[in-house]
Amino acid sequence: MSLRSLLSRLLTPRSHSHRSDNGLDGLELNNHGSDRHGLKKSAANDRQPTPTWRYYLVQFLIITTLLLSAVWLLMAIWYQFGAGSAITWLTAILIVGVLTALLSIHYWPKMAKRFDNKQWGKKTTISSKSANKWLTTLYCAIWLVGVGWFFSIEPQQERDWMAEVSERVTYERDATNPDLVTLTNVRNFDWHTDTEATERWDTRTIDLSKLSGVDVTNSYWMGPLIAHTLVSFRFEDDRPLAFSFEIRKENGESFSALAGFFRRYELSLIAAEERDIIYTRTNARGEQVYLFPVSNLQQHEIKSLFESYLTAADELNAKPAWYNTLLSNCTNIIFYMARIVSGDRLPWDYRIWVSGWLPNYLYDVGMLDANPKKDGNPWSMDEWYERTHINPKVRGFDNQTSDLTNNARNFSMQIRQGIPIPPLADSQAAAESKAQSAALVSHP
Repeated sequence: MSLRSLLSRLLTPRSHSHRSDNGLDGLELNNHGSDRHGLKKSAANDRQPTPTWRYYLVQFLIITTLLLSAVWLLMAIWYQFGAGSAITWLTAILIVGVLTALLSIHYWPKMAKRFDNKQWGKKTTISSKSANKWLTTLYCAIWLVGVGWFFSIEPQQERDWMAEVSERVTYERDATNPDLVTLTNVRNFDWHTDTEATERWDTRTIDLSKLSGVDVTNSYWMGPLIAHTLVSFRFEDDRPLAFSFEIRKENGESFSALAGFFRRYELSLIAAEERDIIYTRTNARGEQVYLFPVSNLQQHEIKSLFESYLTAADELNAKPAWYNTLLSNCTNIIFYMARIVSGDRLPWDYRIWVSGWLPNYLYDVGMLDANPKKDGNPWSMDEWYERTHINPKVRGFDNQTSDLTNNARNFSMQIRQGIPIPPLADSQAAAESKAQSAALVSHP
Protein backbone atom coordinates (compact mmCIF):
# COMPACT_ATOMS: atom_id res chain seq x y z
CA MET A 1 0.00 0.00 0.00
CA SER A 2 1.34 3.40 -0.95
CA LEU A 3 1.76 6.24 1.55
CA ARG A 4 -0.95 8.21 -0.24
CA SER A 5 -3.41 5.30 0.05
CA LEU A 6 -2.59 4.83 3.72
CA LEU A 7 -3.19 8.50 4.53
CA SER A 8 -6.43 8.42 2.54
CA ARG A 9 -7.70 5.49 4.56
CA LEU A 10 -6.70 7.05 7.87
CA LEU A 11 -8.36 10.36 7.07
CA THR A 12 -11.58 8.78 5.72
CA PRO A 13 -14.21 9.50 8.36
CA ARG A 14 -16.74 6.80 7.39
CA SER A 15 -16.68 3.07 6.63
CA HIS A 16 -19.21 1.59 4.19
CA SER A 17 -21.17 -1.57 4.87
CA HIS A 18 -19.89 -4.98 3.97
CA ARG A 19 -22.82 -5.43 1.68
CA SER A 20 -21.86 -2.45 -0.46
CA ASP A 21 -18.18 -3.37 -0.48
CA ASN A 22 -18.90 -6.82 -1.83
CA GLY A 23 -20.87 -5.43 -4.75
CA LEU A 24 -24.12 -7.17 -3.75
CA ASP A 25 -26.09 -4.01 -4.45
CA GLY A 26 -24.90 -4.09 -8.00
CA LEU A 27 -26.05 -7.72 -8.34
CA GLU A 28 -29.56 -6.85 -7.17
CA LEU A 29 -29.68 -3.82 -9.43
CA ASN A 30 -29.01 -5.96 -12.46
CA ASN A 31 -31.81 -8.38 -11.51
CA HIS A 32 -34.57 -5.84 -10.82
CA GLY A 33 -34.19 -3.25 -13.53
CA SER A 34 -33.22 0.34 -13.93
CA ASP A 35 -35.90 1.86 -11.64
CA ARG A 36 -34.84 -0.30 -8.76
CA HIS A 37 -31.25 0.61 -9.71
CA GLY A 38 -32.03 4.26 -9.10
CA LEU A 39 -33.69 3.57 -5.78
CA LYS A 40 -30.84 1.40 -4.62
CA LYS A 41 -28.29 4.03 -5.63
CA SER A 42 -30.21 6.71 -3.75
CA ALA A 43 -30.45 4.52 -0.66
CA ALA A 44 -26.74 3.80 -0.80
CA ASN A 45 -25.95 7.50 -1.00
CA ASP A 46 -28.25 8.28 1.94
CA ARG A 47 -26.74 5.59 4.11
CA GLN A 48 -24.95 6.94 7.24
CA PRO A 49 -21.93 4.72 7.84
CA THR A 50 -20.11 4.86 11.18
CA PRO A 51 -16.70 6.56 11.71
CA THR A 52 -13.70 4.27 12.04
CA TRP A 53 -11.30 4.16 15.00
CA ARG A 54 -8.52 5.32 12.67
CA TYR A 55 -10.49 8.45 11.92
CA TYR A 56 -10.88 9.28 15.60
CA LEU A 57 -7.19 8.60 16.27
CA VAL A 58 -6.01 10.85 13.45
CA GLN A 59 -8.37 13.63 14.47
CA PHE A 60 -7.13 13.42 18.06
CA LEU A 61 -3.51 13.66 16.90
CA ILE A 62 -4.29 16.63 14.65
CA ILE A 63 -6.06 18.55 17.42
CA THR A 64 -3.30 17.76 19.92
CA THR A 65 -0.60 18.88 17.48
CA LEU A 66 -2.39 22.14 16.74
CA LEU A 67 -2.94 22.95 20.40
CA LEU A 68 0.60 22.06 21.48
CA SER A 69 2.15 24.03 18.62
CA ALA A 70 0.04 27.07 19.56
CA VAL A 71 0.94 26.77 23.27
CA TRP A 72 4.66 26.47 22.43
CA LEU A 73 4.65 29.58 20.23
CA LEU A 74 2.61 31.62 22.71
CA MET A 75 4.96 30.68 25.56
CA ALA A 76 8.02 31.54 23.47
CA ILE A 77 6.57 35.00 22.77
CA TRP A 78 5.49 35.39 26.41
CA TYR A 79 8.98 34.69 27.77
CA GLN A 80 10.69 36.90 25.20
CA PHE A 81 8.46 39.98 25.36
CA GLY A 82 6.68 39.66 28.70
CA ALA A 83 3.02 39.62 29.71
CA GLY A 84 2.55 43.36 29.34
CA SER A 85 3.83 43.62 25.77
CA ALA A 86 1.43 44.58 22.98
CA ILE A 87 3.19 42.05 20.74
CA THR A 88 2.35 39.27 23.19
CA TRP A 89 -1.35 40.13 23.34
CA LEU A 90 -1.81 40.82 19.63
CA THR A 91 -0.11 37.56 18.71
CA ALA A 92 -2.18 35.65 21.27
CA ILE A 93 -5.42 37.10 19.91
CA LEU A 94 -4.41 36.27 16.33
CA ILE A 95 -3.35 32.68 17.07
CA VAL A 96 -6.31 31.88 19.32
CA GLY A 97 -8.74 33.45 16.86
CA VAL A 98 -7.44 31.58 13.82
CA LEU A 99 -7.20 28.28 15.71
CA THR A 100 -10.71 28.64 17.18
CA ALA A 101 -12.21 29.38 13.77
CA LEU A 102 -10.34 26.48 12.18
CA LEU A 103 -11.41 23.92 14.78
CA SER A 104 -14.99 25.23 14.83
CA ILE A 105 -15.44 24.88 11.08
CA HIS A 106 -13.84 21.46 11.00
CA TYR A 107 -15.47 19.91 14.04
CA TRP A 108 -18.68 21.91 14.64
CA PRO A 109 -21.30 20.96 12.00
CA LYS A 110 -23.48 24.01 12.61
CA MET A 111 -20.57 26.35 11.89
CA ALA A 112 -19.64 24.41 8.76
CA LYS A 113 -23.27 24.54 7.57
CA ARG A 114 -23.33 28.31 8.03
CA PHE A 115 -20.27 28.66 5.83
CA ASP A 116 -21.80 26.41 3.19
CA ASN A 117 -25.02 28.49 3.11
CA LYS A 118 -23.46 31.94 3.52
CA GLN A 119 -23.72 34.20 0.47
CA TRP A 120 -20.90 36.66 -0.04
CA GLY A 121 -22.19 39.09 -2.64
CA LYS A 122 -24.40 37.88 -5.45
CA LYS A 123 -22.21 35.28 -7.07
CA THR A 124 -19.65 34.11 -4.51
CA THR A 125 -20.22 31.35 -1.96
CA ILE A 126 -17.43 30.33 0.47
CA SER A 127 -17.72 26.67 1.41
CA SER A 128 -16.58 25.24 4.73
CA LYS A 129 -13.97 23.25 2.82
CA SER A 130 -12.48 26.41 1.32
CA ALA A 131 -12.56 28.23 4.66
CA ASN A 132 -10.90 25.26 6.35
CA LYS A 133 -8.12 25.20 3.74
CA TRP A 134 -7.59 28.97 3.97
CA LEU A 135 -7.45 29.00 7.79
CA THR A 136 -5.09 26.01 7.85
CA THR A 137 -2.73 27.79 5.46
CA LEU A 138 -2.91 30.97 7.54
CA TYR A 139 -2.16 29.16 10.81
CA CYS A 140 0.76 27.24 9.29
CA ALA A 141 2.19 30.49 7.92
CA ILE A 142 1.91 32.20 11.32
CA TRP A 143 3.53 29.26 13.07
CA LEU A 144 6.40 28.95 10.59
CA VAL A 145 7.11 32.67 10.87
CA GLY A 146 7.10 32.27 14.66
CA VAL A 147 9.51 29.33 14.52
CA GLY A 148 11.83 31.26 12.20
CA TRP A 149 11.78 34.23 14.57
CA PHE A 150 12.46 32.02 17.60
CA PHE A 151 15.51 30.31 16.13
CA SER A 152 16.88 33.62 14.92
CA ILE A 153 17.24 34.88 18.52
CA GLU A 154 20.96 35.05 19.26
CA PRO A 155 22.56 34.81 22.73
CA GLN A 156 24.45 37.89 23.85
CA GLN A 157 27.82 38.39 25.50
CA GLU A 158 27.14 41.86 26.85
CA ARG A 159 24.16 42.46 29.15
CA ASP A 160 23.59 43.91 32.61
CA TRP A 161 24.75 40.71 34.33
CA MET A 162 24.42 39.89 38.02
CA ALA A 163 27.72 40.16 39.87
CA GLU A 164 28.27 36.41 40.37
CA VAL A 165 28.16 35.71 36.61
CA SER A 166 29.54 39.00 35.33
CA GLU A 167 33.02 37.65 34.46
CA ARG A 168 34.14 34.85 32.16
CA VAL A 169 36.86 32.41 33.10
CA THR A 170 39.92 32.47 30.84
CA TYR A 171 43.28 30.71 31.03
CA GLU A 172 46.85 30.55 29.75
CA ARG A 173 49.31 27.68 29.64
CA ASP A 174 52.91 27.93 30.70
CA ALA A 175 55.13 28.09 27.64
CA THR A 176 57.57 25.50 29.01
CA ASN A 177 55.14 23.26 30.90
CA PRO A 178 51.62 22.85 29.40
CA ASP A 179 50.42 21.19 32.62
CA LEU A 180 50.73 24.54 34.39
CA VAL A 181 47.52 26.43 33.68
CA THR A 182 46.81 29.92 34.99
CA LEU A 183 43.12 30.72 35.24
CA THR A 184 41.78 34.23 35.54
CA ASN A 185 38.40 35.24 36.92
CA VAL A 186 38.18 32.40 39.43
CA ARG A 187 35.26 33.41 41.64
CA ASN A 188 36.03 33.74 45.36
CA PHE A 189 33.14 35.76 46.84
CA ASP A 190 32.51 36.30 50.53
CA TRP A 191 28.80 35.55 50.87
CA HIS A 192 26.94 37.39 53.64
CA THR A 193 23.39 36.46 52.63
CA ASP A 194 21.89 34.58 49.71
CA THR A 195 21.93 37.79 47.64
CA GLU A 196 24.73 39.89 49.16
CA ALA A 197 28.44 39.19 48.83
CA THR A 198 31.80 40.87 48.67
CA GLU A 199 33.02 40.40 45.11
CA ARG A 200 36.43 38.92 44.42
CA TRP A 201 37.77 37.46 41.17
CA ASP A 202 41.14 35.72 41.59
CA THR A 203 43.92 34.45 39.38
CA ARG A 204 45.04 30.92 40.20
CA THR A 205 47.71 28.61 38.75
CA ILE A 206 47.16 24.86 38.90
CA ASP A 207 49.26 21.86 37.92
CA LEU A 208 47.35 19.26 35.89
CA SER A 209 49.99 16.65 36.65
CA LYS A 210 48.92 16.87 40.31
CA LEU A 211 45.27 16.00 39.69
CA SER A 212 44.22 13.35 42.19
CA GLY A 213 40.47 12.95 41.82
CA VAL A 214 37.11 14.41 40.97
CA ASP A 215 33.98 14.94 43.06
CA VAL A 216 30.37 15.50 42.01
CA THR A 217 28.34 17.82 44.22
CA ASN A 218 24.55 17.87 44.06
CA SER A 219 22.68 20.82 45.57
CA TYR A 220 18.94 20.18 46.02
CA TRP A 221 16.82 23.29 45.91
CA MET A 222 13.47 22.09 44.51
CA GLY A 223 12.67 18.62 45.83
CA PRO A 224 14.46 15.29 45.32
CA LEU A 225 14.30 15.29 41.52
CA ILE A 226 15.91 18.64 40.75
CA ALA A 227 19.47 19.49 41.78
CA HIS A 228 22.27 21.74 40.64
CA THR A 229 25.40 19.76 39.78
CA LEU A 230 28.96 20.97 40.33
CA VAL A 231 32.26 19.21 39.65
CA SER A 232 35.33 19.70 41.86
CA PHE A 233 38.85 18.66 40.87
CA ARG A 234 41.21 17.59 43.67
CA PHE A 235 44.99 18.12 43.60
CA GLU A 236 47.75 16.37 45.53
CA ASP A 237 49.19 19.49 47.14
CA ASP A 238 46.54 22.15 46.61
CA ARG A 239 42.93 22.93 47.44
CA PRO A 240 40.20 21.76 45.03
CA LEU A 241 38.84 23.85 42.19
CA ALA A 242 35.12 23.74 41.33
CA PHE A 243 33.38 24.23 37.99
CA SER A 244 29.70 24.98 37.51
CA PHE A 245 27.54 25.47 34.42
CA GLU A 246 24.90 28.04 35.31
CA ILE A 247 22.42 30.38 33.75
CA ARG A 248 23.87 33.83 33.23
CA LYS A 249 21.24 35.92 34.98
CA GLU A 250 20.76 39.60 34.39
CA ASN A 251 20.20 42.01 37.26
CA GLY A 252 16.67 41.63 38.54
CA GLU A 253 16.19 38.33 36.72
CA SER A 254 15.12 35.11 38.45
CA PHE A 255 15.37 31.52 37.29
CA SER A 256 12.42 29.62 35.84
CA ALA A 257 12.84 26.03 34.66
CA LEU A 258 10.02 26.58 32.16
CA ALA A 259 11.60 29.74 30.77
CA GLY A 260 14.78 27.72 30.26
CA PHE A 261 13.12 25.99 27.29
CA PHE A 262 12.59 29.26 25.43
CA ARG A 263 16.02 30.88 24.94
CA ARG A 264 15.60 33.07 27.98
CA TYR A 265 19.01 32.55 29.61
CA GLU A 266 22.55 32.48 28.30
CA LEU A 267 24.85 29.72 29.54
CA SER A 268 27.75 30.52 31.87
CA LEU A 269 30.74 28.52 33.06
CA ILE A 270 32.01 29.47 36.51
CA ALA A 271 35.36 28.40 37.97
CA ALA A 272 35.31 29.00 41.72
CA GLU A 273 36.67 28.20 45.14
CA GLU A 274 34.51 25.75 47.05
CA ARG A 275 34.28 28.22 49.95
CA ASP A 276 32.35 30.40 47.53
CA ILE A 277 30.26 28.24 45.24
CA ILE A 278 29.38 25.50 47.75
CA TYR A 279 29.21 27.70 50.85
CA THR A 280 26.62 29.96 49.23
CA ARG A 281 24.38 26.92 48.76
CA THR A 282 24.87 25.24 52.13
CA ASN A 283 25.00 28.28 54.39
CA ALA A 284 23.63 31.31 52.56
CA ARG A 285 20.74 29.72 50.67
CA GLY A 286 20.05 26.71 52.87
CA GLU A 287 19.99 24.20 50.02
CA GLN A 288 20.70 20.55 50.85
CA VAL A 289 24.12 19.68 49.41
CA TYR A 290 25.86 16.31 48.97
CA LEU A 291 29.41 15.60 47.78
CA PHE A 292 30.24 12.30 46.08
CA PRO A 293 33.85 11.29 45.26
CA VAL A 294 33.91 9.47 41.93
CA SER A 295 35.78 6.16 42.01
CA ASN A 296 37.62 4.00 39.51
CA LEU A 297 39.14 6.72 37.36
CA GLN A 298 42.64 7.07 35.98
CA GLN A 299 44.47 10.35 36.14
CA HIS A 300 44.43 10.81 32.36
CA GLU A 301 40.61 10.54 32.42
CA ILE A 302 40.38 13.25 35.07
CA LYS A 303 42.83 15.38 33.15
CA SER A 304 40.81 14.95 29.96
CA LEU A 305 37.67 15.99 31.81
CA PHE A 306 39.44 19.10 33.11
CA GLU A 307 40.59 19.87 29.57
CA SER A 308 36.96 19.57 28.46
CA TYR A 309 36.07 22.39 30.83
CA LEU A 310 38.84 24.53 29.37
CA THR A 311 37.50 23.79 25.89
CA ALA A 312 33.98 24.74 27.02
CA ALA A 313 35.36 28.04 28.39
CA ASP A 314 37.03 28.74 25.03
CA GLU A 315 33.81 28.04 23.14
CA LEU A 316 31.63 30.21 25.39
CA ASN A 317 34.14 33.04 25.24
CA ALA A 318 34.24 32.84 21.45
CA LYS A 319 30.48 32.52 21.02
CA PRO A 320 27.78 32.64 23.73
CA ALA A 321 25.27 29.79 23.95
CA TRP A 322 21.77 29.29 25.28
CA TYR A 323 20.96 27.39 28.43
CA ASN A 324 18.26 24.76 27.88
CA THR A 325 16.45 23.14 30.79
CA LEU A 326 16.40 19.75 29.08
CA LEU A 327 19.23 19.61 26.55
CA SER A 328 22.05 21.80 27.90
CA ASN A 329 21.82 22.18 31.65
CA CYS A 330 24.22 21.89 34.56
CA THR A 331 24.04 18.09 34.63
CA ASN A 332 23.80 16.70 31.13
CA ILE A 333 26.57 18.95 29.78
CA ILE A 334 28.87 17.33 32.33
CA PHE A 335 27.68 13.90 31.21
CA TYR A 336 28.33 14.72 27.55
CA MET A 337 31.90 15.74 28.38
CA ALA A 338 32.51 12.79 30.72
CA ARG A 339 31.20 10.30 28.18
CA ILE A 340 33.71 11.55 25.63
CA VAL A 341 36.38 10.68 28.17
CA SER A 342 35.03 7.40 29.55
CA GLY A 343 32.92 6.13 26.65
CA ASP A 344 30.74 3.10 27.32
CA ARG A 345 31.64 3.07 31.00
CA LEU A 346 28.96 5.75 31.29
CA PRO A 347 25.91 4.32 29.48
CA TRP A 348 22.95 6.48 28.52
CA ASP A 349 20.29 6.61 31.21
CA TYR A 350 17.13 8.62 31.88
CA ARG A 351 18.66 9.89 35.14
CA ILE A 352 21.00 12.09 33.12
CA TRP A 353 17.95 14.32 32.61
CA VAL A 354 16.69 13.93 36.19
CA SER A 355 19.56 15.70 37.92
CA GLY A 356 18.51 14.76 41.44
CA TRP A 357 19.12 11.08 40.68
CA LEU A 358 22.60 11.51 39.22
CA PRO A 359 24.32 10.07 42.34
CA ASN A 360 22.11 6.96 42.09
CA TYR A 361 23.20 6.59 38.47
CA LEU A 362 26.89 6.82 39.45
CA TYR A 363 26.29 4.22 42.16
CA ASP A 364 24.60 1.78 39.77
CA VAL A 365 27.37 1.99 37.14
CA GLY A 366 30.11 1.43 39.72
CA MET A 367 31.49 4.97 39.83
CA LEU A 368 30.75 5.21 43.56
CA ASP A 369 32.63 2.62 45.58
CA ALA A 370 30.04 0.33 47.17
CA ASN A 371 32.57 -0.69 49.84
CA PRO A 372 34.71 2.43 50.32
CA LYS A 373 36.25 1.37 53.62
CA LYS A 374 37.20 -2.11 52.34
CA ASP A 375 35.80 -3.67 55.49
CA GLY A 376 33.32 -6.03 53.84
CA ASN A 377 30.34 -3.84 54.75
CA PRO A 378 29.04 -2.28 51.55
CA TRP A 379 27.32 1.09 51.68
CA SER A 380 23.81 1.39 50.37
CA MET A 381 22.77 4.50 48.46
CA ASP A 382 20.94 5.70 51.57
CA GLU A 383 24.17 5.45 53.55
CA TRP A 384 26.03 7.35 50.84
CA TYR A 385 23.51 10.18 51.10
CA GLU A 386 23.84 10.18 54.87
CA ARG A 387 27.66 10.24 54.87
CA THR A 388 28.00 12.84 52.09
CA HIS A 389 25.51 15.39 53.43
CA ILE A 390 27.56 18.60 53.68
CA ASN A 391 25.21 20.93 55.57
CA PRO A 392 25.76 19.52 59.10
CA LYS A 393 29.54 19.60 58.59
CA VAL A 394 29.77 23.31 57.79
CA ARG A 395 26.98 24.68 59.94
CA GLY A 396 28.40 27.79 61.60
CA PHE A 397 31.55 27.80 59.44
CA ASP A 398 33.30 31.19 59.67
CA ASN A 399 33.75 32.26 56.07
CA GLN A 400 34.83 35.84 56.90
CA THR A 401 38.60 35.87 57.26
CA SER A 402 41.58 37.67 55.80
CA ASP A 403 43.48 34.42 55.19
CA LEU A 404 41.52 33.35 52.15
CA THR A 405 43.77 30.49 51.06
CA ASN A 406 43.69 28.69 54.41
CA ASN A 407 40.00 29.43 54.75
CA ALA A 408 39.32 27.82 51.37
CA ARG A 409 41.49 24.82 52.27
CA ASN A 410 39.73 24.38 55.62
CA PHE A 411 36.29 24.54 54.06
CA SER A 412 37.20 21.92 51.45
CA MET A 413 38.60 19.62 54.12
CA GLN A 414 35.56 20.09 56.34
CA ILE A 415 32.99 19.17 53.70
CA ARG A 416 34.88 15.91 53.07
CA GLN A 417 34.94 14.77 56.68
CA GLY A 418 33.88 11.13 56.98
CA ILE A 419 33.98 10.55 53.22
CA PRO A 420 36.59 8.00 52.07
CA ILE A 421 38.54 9.52 49.18
CA PRO A 422 39.22 6.87 46.51
CA PRO A 423 42.71 6.51 45.01
CA LEU A 424 43.37 6.78 41.30
CA ALA A 425 43.12 3.59 39.26
CA ASP A 426 46.43 2.15 38.06
CA SER A 427 45.17 1.02 34.67
CA GLN A 428 42.09 0.95 32.50
CA ALA A 429 41.62 -2.76 33.11
CA ALA A 430 41.77 -2.25 36.88
CA ALA A 431 39.37 0.70 36.68
CA GLU A 432 36.82 -1.21 34.60
CA SER A 433 37.12 -4.34 36.74
CA LYS A 434 36.58 -2.43 39.99
CA ALA A 435 33.68 -0.49 38.49
CA GLN A 436 32.00 -3.73 37.40
CA SER A 437 32.51 -5.24 40.85
CA ALA A 438 31.06 -2.13 42.50
CA ALA A 439 28.08 -2.22 40.15
CA LEU A 440 27.43 -5.86 41.07
CA VAL A 441 27.54 -5.03 44.77
CA SER A 442 25.07 -2.20 44.24
CA HIS A 443 22.65 -4.74 42.64
CA PRO A 444 22.86 -7.80 44.89
